[in-house]
Formats: sequence, structure tokens, C-alpha cells
Amino acid sequence: MAERSLDVPDDGERGSAVVDFVLVSILIVTLLLAVLQVAVYVHVRNVVTASAQEGARYAANADVASSAGAGRTVEIVARATSVQTAQGLACTSAEEADPSGANLVVVRCSGSVPSLLAVLGNLLPLEATGRAMKEAA
Repeated sequence: MAERSLDVPDDGERGSAVVDFVLVSILIVTLLLAVLQVAVYVHVRNVVTASAQEGARYAANADVASSAGAGRTVEIVARATSVQTAQGLACTSAEEADPSGANLVVVRCSGSVPSLLAVLGNLLPLEATGRAMKEAA
């Protein structure tokens, strides 16, 4: 019997599959992180918006000071997300008159959303506003 040779000719392509895999993997991981970052941003934005609305409703009660809405908002955000996210917010609460003359409690929050990569810091700005009609005393 004749012996077969299993030698593969060296045409300069040896190992190229590993390089292709690494390049495609980097692209896919980057896209995955980008999608996850968008999801985190949308989630935190929705939580802060809902918390600002809840803080405004709380401060709109007749027996509660209008300035209490900001503290309540930060407290709700801390419970819903994390203390670090809540500490990154600057919230204010005040009474304002709307065009019809009714008194509104307005809670405004601004800050940034934490990034998935700690190296990037907090790059995505965030602003939310909640309003509620102030009850008469």
C-alpha cells in the first residue's frame, strides 16, 4: 500500500481564521455593549421620570411642603436603581403657576446615566420633569 502524505501546502493563509474570529468577535461584543447601554439609559430615564412624577404628587399634598418633592424623588430613585445613580442626580422642587392660574408643584432632575464601562464614566445626560397640581390648604 502506498502511504498518503497529509502535508498541506503552505499558501500563506495559515492562521487567518483566528484573526478573522478575533476581529468579528470584537465587533459583536462592541455592538452588544452598545445595545445594553441603550437599554440601561432608557430604563434609568424611565425610572427617574416616574420618580419625579411621584415626588411631585407627594409634594402636591396640602400638608406637605412643596420643596419635599426633590428629596422624595431621590429616595425613590435610590430604591429603584442604586444609591450611586441617585447621588448623581440634582433634583429641585418648587411651586409654579401654569397658564390657567393653577399652582403646580414641579420637580426637575438632571444628571447622567452611568456607563457599562467604568472607564467611560457618566457620559449620557439625563433630564426629567414631574408636575402635579398643588392641593389647597
